[in-house]
Amino acid sequence: MSKSEAAVIGIEVEGTVAEQGMLRDSVTDFVRRLCDMSRVRRLRADGVDCDPSFWKRLADLGWLGILVPQAMGGLGLGLTEAAIVAEGLGAALIPEPFNAMGCMTTTALSACAPNELAQELLTRIVAGEQRVALAWQEEPGELDVNLSAMSVEHIGHEIRLNGIKRYVLAGKAAEGFLVSAVTAAGPELYWVPADAVGLQRDYTLLADGRHFGVLRLQDVAVPSRHRLARGEAARVALETARDYATVIAGAELMGLMKSALKMSLDYMRNREQFGKPIGSFQALQHRAVDLFIQQQLASAVLESALEALRNRPDAKQRAIIASRVKARCSDAALRIVRETIQIHGAMGFTDEFDAGLYLKRALVLSAWLGNAACHRRRYARYALGAQL
Repeated sequence: MSKSEAAVIGIEVEGTVAEQGMLRDSVTDFVRRLCDMSRVRRLRADGVDCDPSFWKRLADLGWLGILVPQAMGGLGLGLTEAAIVAEGLGAALIPEPFNAMGCMTTTALSACAPNELAQELLTRIVAGEQRVALAWQEEPGELDVNLSAMSVEHIGHEIRLNGIKRYVLAGKAAEGFLVSAVTAAGPELYWVPADAVGLQRDYTLLADGRHFGVLRLQDVAVPSRHRLARGEAARVALETARDYATVIAGAELMGLMKSALKMSLDYMRNREQFGKPIGSFQALQHRAVDLFIQQQLASAVLESALEALRNRPDAKQRAIIASRVKARCSDAALRIVRETIQIHGAMGFTDEFDAGLYLKRALVLSAWLGNAACHRRRYARYALGAQL
């Protein structure tokens, strides 16, 4: 089956190894030219989660449409390509929400097709003309999309929504939200513009300077056409978006840990003590090898997951794969960035030193969409049948 044929029926097709290599080179070059730690610090100081002009650059490169089928205006590629971009952006600590908006939201909307409004939103998102976040979580550590206290009331041609959504990464930068609810018919998914009457947005400052959005909906009225999906279609959209974003978060953590480990190794080569590089000391060599092993294990798990997801496993197996990636990459990233700070000694603890930025981003990413412990419990429940 050709890429174009597969895209028409909504199947994502991975690029060739050569194409993936070119994409990786493109991401590396983009990051080298336009992204540095001074930009990260400036946006953090200004409280900016997403620079609109930078976001438009990502759209112009086609990266916001990687997971969108060609028939819907995207590139029709797959998770491997999305992971390549996420890893490159994660290595440079780019604050823009590529995963939250360019992967999770677009995956949910693509699954809502052939809904006319979903297609309109996808077109604007891929073009970089609208920033949309998915608001589905309400309780910490809860990954089940079938649980929600959001109330839904049908009044004529309107739908009224009441409830609270939390942990919306990129909620501050969003111009609209995909809001989930659960009714007697099962999960439902609605489009709610950011300026909707009755919608209040609060923000929780995160360790890395970005924000979680908290949405409070009080008698928010939307037209009936704003219901994007319901029942099984909505459940599939939400679960697929959740699991794909979880895997891509692992790729972001992979880029982050590689940069942090490189920072440590460069320092060990250049920092001298007692007339020789500290990298020549056996104790530090052993620590570096341990960290490299952690990185390689995480890399192997991520690569294996991307390979397995090409075959489109069922929902249960997909969840198992995603949890395995998140648990392994979260633990590896946190260990590597913490060791990076220790290896650099006293200056590693200063805010002016970049290692702290990597630690703070790792803390946020490892917790978003469930931390390592949360995903180990889910893995044990689904893969081993454990009652936890």
